[in-house]
Amino acid sequence: MLINDAPLNGSQYDDARNVRASRRADIVWPIAVTVLAAGALVPAATAHAAPAPVTPSQVAESSARTMLESLAVKGRAPKTGYERSQFGQAWSDDVSVADGHNGCDTRNDILRRDLSDVTLKPGTNGCVVLSGTLDDPYTRTSIAFTRGSATSSKVQIDHVVALSDAWQKGAQQLSAEQRRNFANDPRNLQATDGRTNQAKGAGDAATWLPPNKSYRCTYVERQIAVKANYHLWVTAAEKQAMIRILSNCSAPETDSPQPAPAPTAPPQAAPSQITPSSTTYANCTQARAAGAAPLYRGQPGYSAKLDRDGDGVACE
Repeated sequence: MLINDAPLNGSQYDDARNVRASRRADIVWPIAVTVLAAGALVPAATAHAAPAPVTPSQVAESSARTMLESLAVKGRAPKTGYERSQFGQAWSDDVSVADGHNGCDTRNDILRRDLSDVTLKPGTNGCVVLSGTLDDPYTRTSIAFTRGSATSSKVQIDHVVALSDAWQKGAQQLSAEQRRNFANDPRNLQATDGRTNQAKGAGDAATWLPPNKSYRCTYVERQIAVKANYHLWVTAAEKQAMIRILSNCSAPETDSPQPAPAPTAPPQAAPSQITPSSTTYANCTQARAAGAAPLYRGQPGYSAKLDRDGDGVACE
């Protein structure tokens, strides 16, 4: 992800606010599940107001599943023509989504929203974040942020639905303004650990999920809502991965295994139902290249050596 810590100029946006008041967005936002975070839909009243935080989704599993079923299922389109510039200038304030035209660039909007104990740079109309603390939902770690050429990259802004992924799944058909909105929509943005963001790259739910398993339901729900809002599609493997995550949302995955209850009777050995398979992969890179990842226990090609955390899913 690009990192842009340069403060915007001090020009006022009163005229732009008046234009925005009469402008209709190009995208019709579905009402049912776009309330991933109710406050995120309300533009900041002034440049000094931080956006409302994105909290864990309260959307019922059935609602997210219903919205997922509304998404088209297709293969990836060619990446031909993709450039970051197709989604506008990085962290542009010239957008018609929440917090657009508030006088602050989008990166600093999200830093003010997601960090606590924030210190702001004087003379920037309350925009530029100098320091703060991120309680990172992707890693469940606390990260101290300090603005600077050697330190800013420790906290990066993730596009929950990556720009490249969006480009290959319908964003090519969006207008330039719609793509600019997509790249700066607070509902599609999350401050996170820089290394984790780099590891994700352009991955979708079939190839990358947050290390913090307890956040995966919220993460997948956000992806589904964003894709529905911008009329993007999912691949078959991506949809299968989303269904698997949503099916566990009533009993969220945890990073620490819970002790099993004591059996009431000695367990009886049962014959294995998994038949040997001639399909094998030397590593996850090979499995992904074959389009087989993720691999589930019992499927051809699955092996314990590829399942690092032993949760029955290899090459996540």
